[in-house]
Amino acid sequence: MSQSPQSTFEFKATCPKSLEGILAGELTALGALETRESVGAVYFRGTLECGYRCCLWSRLANRILLILCEFQLESADELYAGVRAVEWREHLKGDGSFAIDFNGKAHWLNNTQFGVFRCKDAIVDYFRDTQNRRPDIEKNQPDIRLNVRVKKGSAQVALDLSGESLHRRGYRSKGGLAPLKENLAAAILLRADWPGMAARGGALIDPMCGSGTLLIEGAWMVMDIAPGLLRRRWGFDRWLGHEASLWERLREEAKERRSAGFDRQWPEIRGYDASASAVASAEENIERAGLRGRVRVLRKELSEFVKPTHAEISTGLILTNPPYGERLGDESSLVHLYRYLGDAFSRDFIGWRAGVFTGNPHLGKAMQWHSHQHYKMLNGSIESRLLLFDLSEGNRVQKRSSGDPGGDSPASALPLSAGARMFANRIVKNRKKLDKWLKKEGISCYRLYDADMPEYAVAVDRYEDWLMVSEYAAPATISDEKAEARLRDIMTALPGATGVPDKRIVLKQRRRQRGKEQYQRQQRSNQMITVREGQAKLLVNLQDYLDSGLFIDHRRVRLELAARAKGASFLNLFAYTGAATVQAAIAGAKWTTSVDLSPRYMQWARENLSLNGMSEARHHTIQADCVEWLEANDKGFDLILLDPPTFSNSKRTDTVLDTQRDHVRLIDLAIKSLNPDGLLIFSTNRRDFKLAGEVAQRYHLEDRTEWSLDMDVKRHGKPIHYCWFIRRKN
Repeated sequence: MSQSPQSTFEFKATCPKSLEGILAGELTALGALETRESVGAVYFRGTLECGYRCCLWSRLANRILLILCEFQLESADELYAGVRAVEWREHLKGDGSFAIDFNGKAHWLNNTQFGVFRCKDAIVDYFRDTQNRRPDIEKNQPDIRLNVRVKKGSAQVALDLSGESLHRRGYRSKGGLAPLKENLAAAILLRADWPGMAARGGALIDPMCGSGTLLIEGAWMVMDIAPGLLRRRWGFDRWLGHEASLWERLREEAKERRSAGFDRQWPEIRGYDASASAVASAEENIERAGLRGRVRVLRKELSEFVKPTHAEISTGLILTNPPYGERLGDESSLVHLYRYLGDAFSRDFIGWRAGVFTGNPHLGKAMQWHSHQHYKMLNGSIESRLLLFDLSEGNRVQKRSSGDPGGDSPASALPLSAGARMFANRIVKNRKKLDKWLKKEGISCYRLYDADMPEYAVAVDRYEDWLMVSEYAAPATISDEKAEARLRDIMTALPGATGVPDKRIVLKQRRRQRGKEQYQRQQRSNQMITVREGQAKLLVNLQDYLDSGLFIDHRRVRLELAARAKGASFLNLFAYTGAATVQAAIAGAKWTTSVDLSPRYMQWARENLSLNGMSEARHHTIQADCVEWLEANDKGFDLILLDPPTFSNSKRTDTVLDTQRDHVRLIDLAIKSLNPDGLLIFSTNRRDFKLAGEVAQRYHLEDRTEWSLDMDVKRHGKPIHYCWFIRRKN
């Protein structure tokens, strides 16, 4: 190919769809002329130096193609002839090697492999006829790589100057579960105006950084480091038209600009991730990118995400790509992750800007911030969106109270019967008795009434601004009519006695039914309400099941676990919805494992963890039979909670669990998983439970039942549950 330094060529830069506009602007800044956008590509004219510069400096392109020819065709023979007409001796030695990337559709084209064969035959025949030599096909490292595209009756033949895709910068040794491609990360940074933020002295923080791609691309972008500088192989290295001296001059210029960048003041760039392997991968990539000491990553849960305090940072950009749902049900966990991220914005980052790149854009609403701008992009085959937020006070979504069904209704104005007045008086008395203690302890979920008057046999639990009324089975001597009348008294009295609107009072009513009918789901509202316990936020469902998802009577045990959990490993057996796990995790547990046979409860546990900014990197949830899991387990734990159901005959297992019969075996198995100085907390709600004497013979035992019952669940007669602290004997 004869050329002079001023000769211009036709080039094509390919890119992910939706990036054509910003790629055209980037190419123009690099010296491209006459840019023209197409789907997934930008055409332009320029000198060979311009083509080289685009290879070295484009942060957005996938490939830079030098177009060799274009021609019309209607058959495979015309494809052969058009390719055969190129002067291939200007590009490739007769004994060299080449590869062909072919794409396109035509009525005469059976498949792309047929197109490759026809093009290959044309090139081989050219050299055989003109030089009596034959080049080889080499897929992995050919001397030149060609790109042939057939569309709408025309063919385009181009030389791939890139070699492999330009998104492969040369610093990534490995990625996380689903790493962003580097050119997509660069596009996200540009759309979020990271260069502008950096120019204003702002920081860049990624709270879920994975393998660190956004951080590295952000650093290279603002410090003027060429994205192609680390690459060792290019598509033009053995191309006969290659101008080696020109290329080397451009590389030396890029090296000088990199050195100048290192001498300037760097912005604060840091990332966090809950996964130790992701952080290790990010650190390795940062090292390979030449950014050691310039970009920092730490292992942190999202729950630990706060504004850095080591230096005064008044503003910056939070930019992240949260995980996508990989398993059935994961999306419900992600809702709470997004909600927690939005809460973190409100707590520490007012005045900053934020960008969230997500394949689940509808979850952005959970952050409770108004997005001022969004961009559609493709992350591989996943339709994704970049949501941008200006974190000023006026852009926060005004939230109704958690779980609000659509507004308060006034307290019931129905006249109270004598029985209702009596019940209301008892509720008011109980409130006054508990009020001082509740305020002191900061408790918002508690038992307000527990069959204090035998004729009103219900439990009334308060979950912040909701009430759940659970009916106990009435004696056979009480008629259905009388039981219904008493329930009406209760439901009529509660709004006035508690100040809770009747729309937020949920009745769990047990009718006289046979078999398991009384335990079936009563509704399918799927309405989750967020409540607080200590430092934790927990999800409860007051309508769909007989139990809410949070056993109020075990509050003291959960908070004790939190007090002991820092730096400890914690095992939660028969974990239910994972409330105890969340308490341990927030308190700084080294790692936790929650085991339960129910997939619904394990999903609920993941949602509770996510709601508190915790990930499965350190907090594992396992759906399994606890006995079988303990028998196979070979890990040791510092803290174990063993709180089995009174009786279980799940259809998921052939075994039947009876806590009274099986508790010795359960304790023995749990102790095998307990570290030498560890603590096992064993608890049961079986009212007639008797601890076997052999447990005290084998282990050090403390009866903590009285201690474990807070004043709202202490009642005369048998305790609502039993609790023991169990340790190995020395």
